[in-house]
Amino acid sequence: MTYDIQVIGGGLAGSEAAWQLAEAGLTVRLSEMRGAGEMTPAHHGDSLAELVCSNSFRSDDADSNAVGLLHQEMRALGSLIMREGDRHRVPAGSALAVDRDGFSTGVTAAIAAHPNITIVRERVDTLPEGPAIIATGPLTAPALSDSIAQETGKDALAFFDAIAPIVHRDTIDMDVAWFQSRWGKGDGTDYINCPLDKEQYHAFVAALIAGEKTEYREWENVPYFEGCMPIEVMAERGVETLRFGPMKGVGLDDPRTGRWPYAAVQLRQDNAHGTLWNIVGFQTKLKHAEQVRLFRTIPGLEKAEFARLGGLHRNTFLRSPELLDATLRLRSRPNVRFAGQITGCEGYIESASIGLIAGRFAAAELTGRTLAPPPVETALGALLTHITGAAEAETYQPMNVNFGLFPPIPGRTKKADRKKMYTDRARAALSEWLAA
Repeated sequence: MTYDIQVIGGGLAGSEAAWQLAEAGLTVRLSEMRGAGEMTPAHHGDSLAELVCSNSFRSDDADSNAVGLLHQEMRALGSLIMREGDRHRVPAGSALAVDRDGFSTGVTAAIAAHPNITIVRERVDTLPEGPAIIATGPLTAPALSDSIAQETGKDALAFFDAIAPIVHRDTIDMDVAWFQSRWGKGDGTDYINCPLDKEQYHAFVAALIAGEKTEYREWENVPYFEGCMPIEVMAERGVETLRFGPMKGVGLDDPRTGRWPYAAVQLRQDNAHGTLWNIVGFQTKLKHAEQVRLFRTIPGLEKAEFARLGGLHRNTFLRSPELLDATLRLRSRPNVRFAGQITGCEGYIESASIGLIAGRFAAAELTGRTLAPPPVETALGALLTHITGAAEAETYQPMNVNFGLFPPIPGRTKKADRKKMYTDRARAALSEWLAA
């Protein structure tokens, strides 16, 4: 079998990288170990671009939110992930949430149908000798991780990533719970809210802290990523912590009282049919039986049936600012690029966006062209710059795209005005880069 480049890993980043390469006219061998008798602790099937932690791509607001701006930039760059995300969208207010199965099926079908891509179900244990993009994600198989560590001389960093439970919609008591997006955003049916009074909230927090957790293994002794913190770990930081995090009642009007609840649990639609809803922010390491017992103490979820319970798995990522160049090539072996969460970006869209630009960098190189990195004023450019050099290598941690990664706006401006200035500047910079 002959091919121009190998992409290792069929997640969002690998699928996007393969698509960009194939669209540029290059032949791609897409290697994915799921389906070859292999599985990860988080995945459930062998479809490409499977969503495992959430079904949300977060805000789609391109005027005041950095991830919404990144959505817009990826659409302008012909992103397969954004195309299928838009096709399989489900209600989520101003956020872009997708039907998890429909989205993955759509990506898989598009990749399989492309004449320039061959999907090979195989596990890759060593760094390739030819042109390659490694997009094996945060659950890279041990043998390949060892090969990367031997090449770089650096141990991969690691952190925890947690999965939230999913509830069957018809088991939620809607005499207690109600539909509403915070502050009335969306069409009013995007979130289901379960209210807790002060006594119920404090009892829940106490039970959460006391609940039986899955025992840690030696390999799990690594720091958590703040963006995916298990709910019981947040509770241990202080009894009021959850009220200012995933259980805040602010902006939610309980129709039974006309007032904001002391605390609230929100559920977000997880599939197109609206039959499955995930508990927002409830990633957990509680044992499964303990999850069922404890989450059924939440008003409205007393008879809840769970399609999936929470879990926790290890993520690994490179010290990218030190190991990768400005086009995501491994400095010690420039035939190999890295993409996605293994580079230390965090989030589905961030992962896919780095797959997109890695694919474009590789396509340019293999066709004898030079592609300048996207401007740092753009969302994609700001994220890429953070990964490849702007961050401090010794303290490097996973990062979502945010306006803090962008060059500051000169002068003093109001926060709301500043966000619009960031996005206007980014769109102008992207247009100039595309034209060049």
